[in-house]
Parts: sequence; C-alpha cells; structure tokens
Amino acid sequence: MRAKQAKLLHNKLTPEKQTNLLNCIVEGMSVRAACRITGIAKGTALKLIRNVGEGCEAFQRQWLTGLETARVECDEIWSFCYSKEKNVPSGISKEVRDRFGWGDVWTWTAIDATSKLMITWRMGDRTGATGIPFMEDLASRLTRRVQLTTDGHGVYPEAVEVAFRGDIDYATVVKEYAATPNASERPAHVRYSPSECKSIIKRTVAGDPDRALISTSYVERSNLSVRMMNRRFTRLTNAFSKRIEYHRAVMALTFFYYNFCRKHSTLKGKTPAMASWITTTVWNVRDMLFVADQQLPETA
Repeated sequence: MRAKQAKLLHNKLTPEKQTNLLNCIVEGMSVRAACRITGIAKGTALKLIRNVGEGCEAFQRQWLTGLETARVECDEIWSFCYSKEKNVPSGISKEVRDRFGWGDVWTWTAIDATSKLMITWRMGDRTGATGIPFMEDLASRLTRRVQLTTDGHGVYPEAVEVAFRGDIDYATVVKEYAATPNASERPAHVRYSPSECKSIIKRTVAGDPDRALISTSYVERSNLSVRMMNRRFTRLTNAFSKRIEYHRAVMALTFFYYNFCRKHSTLKGKTPAMASWITTTVWNVRDMLFVADQQLPETA
C-alpha cells in the first residue's frame, strides 16, 4: 500500500517542485528551510524524501556490484537520532530505549580509493552486529582481491576475516593525538579545533598490503563530504534526525547524489559512478526521481 501511496504523492507535486526540494536537501539544507524556499508542506516533503530515499537505496544496492576495485578504505561516521545517547529520556521504557533508532547511530562506509565511489554503507551500532554484515556486503560487491585499510577499531579484524576468509591484503592505520586538558578550561579557539596528531602507526593484519598505499585519508575526507551535504550531520544544531527511517532515507539520497550527480574534484569532471564505469554521464536530481520511481512497484 505504501508503494502505491508514493506514486500518488509524486503526482501531487510537479516534477519541478520535487526537484527543487531534493536539490536543497542534498546540498545540505534542513527540511524546514527547504520547505520555506519551495513552498512545500513539511509533511509532504518528508514523505517525498522517504520515498525517493528508499528508491535510491534500492537502486544502489542492486547496481553497485561486480566492481573492479583494487583499494578500499572503511570508516564509521557518528550521528544520533531523537537525542544523544546520554539524553534519551529515562521515562521511555527500556524495551523502546534499547531499540535501534534512539540515541547514537553509526554509519559504516566503504569507499573505492581510486574512483571515490561509495561502494556500500550500513547504519547501526559500533559492534560486530553491524560490522560483520557490513563487511560481508562489501565483499559480495567486489570481483577481485583488494587492499583494504581501516582504523584501529577492534571489530574490523574479525569482520574482515569472516567476510574475506583471508583472501585480502588488509592493514590498519592508528593515529595518536596529543592529550588535551579539560574542555571547559580550553579557550574557544582551541576547544573547537582538532587535536594535534602526534603519530601514525600502520600495521599489516592480513596478506601483503603495499605499505605506501595504507591510508584512510579518502574515507575520512568522505566523512566531511557527508557532513557538508547532509544537514542532519551538522553538529550543535536542532537539524538532527528525529526518526530513523528519515535518517536512513536522507543517507541514501546523500550517497546517490555523491556517487552519480556530483562531479568529484579529483576525477577531471567525472562522478565516482563514471570513474567506476557504472554510467557514462553526469546524472542530476531529475534522474534521481526517475530512478526512485522505477524502484517502486506499480501495484500495492
């Protein structure tokens, strides 16, 4: 029934209005601001975002496969839904509080270091319950032995072993930062600046990775792109997600726009999808709408 409602919803808004709204969202604008600019009701906008996001996620899950990737970098980016973990109301039942979608939300990402394609992502906690399925999904999308680099998070070695069964060149990068005094005692210009990196430790975990290529720089840079393109990741604002289904939908929109629509500055006018030979042209938000509509079944 919901799929049928999605089709009907698209008919209530002109393609131009739908495109304008989604353009605002994928360029880092909040839902309320996008609604003010486009003149679309908030409820209608959220339904459109959810439906198009689900379609974009389904499309990418289907087509980002059989990749001739040689180097992959993985990381996790933090956000939260409803409230930060420490602020989840105690009055809510433990059963509800423990359900995913309240408090901390980690998005695990895997990027092709050459084409900059966001190969796959998974939302969940920071344990093996999310990490192992994430790594298995990554392995299923690759066609050759790859060199993989992650940070020193303890879940990765087991997840990589389960997913790749030793057929991988895997290394970790651990960065050590200078100790900082109590945050309240630090001046503002220091408090909001990153700590100084004192050392970088590279360690081979499996196979024979090329030491010169052991790095997580590209995936860490992609974290910045997510925060710039997705208002829900902007810290110290009230634009965070209140419901997990919308958080997931906007993540799918963000990664679709990043992969297919936005030219990457290091790819000479190409998008990551073009550099990976998934498509031959730069797509736009109207193409995003078409793709999402094709993913919805014609009947409920």
